[in-house]
Amino acid sequence: MDLLRSKAPLRLSFAGGGTDVSPYPEERGGAVLNCTINKFAYATLSISVDGAKRASVHSLDYNLSVNYEKPEDLVYNGELDLVKAALRLLRPVPPDARHSDSVELYLHSDAPPGTGLGSSSTITVALVGAFQHYLRSVWTPYEVAELAYRIERQELGMKGGRQDQYAAAFGGFNFMEFGKDRSVVTPLRIPNEILNELAYRMLLCYTGTGHYSNDIIERQTSSYTEKRASTVEALDATRALALDMKAELLRGNLDEMGRLLDLGWQLKKNFTDGISTKQIDRIYERAKAGGALGGKLVGAGGGGYLMLFCDPQRRAEVAKAINASGGSVVDFAFEPLGLQTWSVRGSSMGPPG
Repeated sequence: MDLLRSKAPLRLSFAGGGTDVSPYPEERGGAVLNCTINKFAYATLSISVDGAKRASVHSLDYNLSVNYEKPEDLVYNGELDLVKAALRLLRPVPPDARHSDSVELYLHSDAPPGTGLGSSSTITVALVGAFQHYLRSVWTPYEVAELAYRIERQELGMKGGRQDQYAAAFGGFNFMEFGKDRSVVTPLRIPNEILNELAYRMLLCYTGTGHYSNDIIERQTSSYTEKRASTVEALDATRALALDMKAELLRGNLDEMGRLLDLGWQLKKNFTDGISTKQIDRIYERAKAGGALGGKLVGAGGGGYLMLFCDPQRRAEVAKAINASGGSVVDFAFEPLGLQTWSVRGSSMGPPG
């Protein structure tokens, strides 16, 4: 029995989120600045050469285990569809003899879907990584990200952009550009003293509510395709903001980053209805009164995690304001590595359970 594991990091989006959602990047070009953090999605793949073609999936986050006795059982019905799509697209097909293998998958994430950290896409990247290791395929981070994108956006029709898959595959701080025919990821070389100061000035706050990004992104896409002026102008300004924020980060102008985060949050609320809520607005305004210079939701909107940039002398006051307004501060650190896969040796290192 072969046992393989993979992990991929979750991400924070500083600027440009929304400009990676089709058809905007194909028509006007998208740009995103993001980084990965030390929260991960994990996939464990156990292989048995038994000729049964069986697939067993265990979601530790949802305490759910499902068996699929034959490939025809992988029907999309809203239950573990991401895993089914990965199995359908990545599992070998005849005449490859390895198709007779049975597979057992264990999945879990440090942050469940609906938090805005890109967890669904990150789980998909971890799945792709596990199968890449199993198939002994040499895929670039670009190819891994595009496979994950194909599984989510094309095979399943899930709404969203490209930044989550690329962040999980590449890791670290990246400036990403998305166009009609290609995607370009530029890793940013940021001095450690700037990274340490940036991490000290940032707080990650869980707002207490999740979100369902499909609905928000669908409304945003409809507003853009209808060429609603407020949406198009906000997306154009958000793309330009990503370029400005990249420049300020590389120069080490962190106070300016705080101002730009605040500007980006105001722009984001013009994408469509439902980006913010009364609870999110309350946390944000109290955090600013406590000493936050700016911040934004890190996902499509409606809930999840709020990223705040603080006056370093008032960091404790901001954290206190967050807790008093119903949010909770979550520890994190920057993660420089993207997707990682490895083989497990020894029976004591079996699947988590």
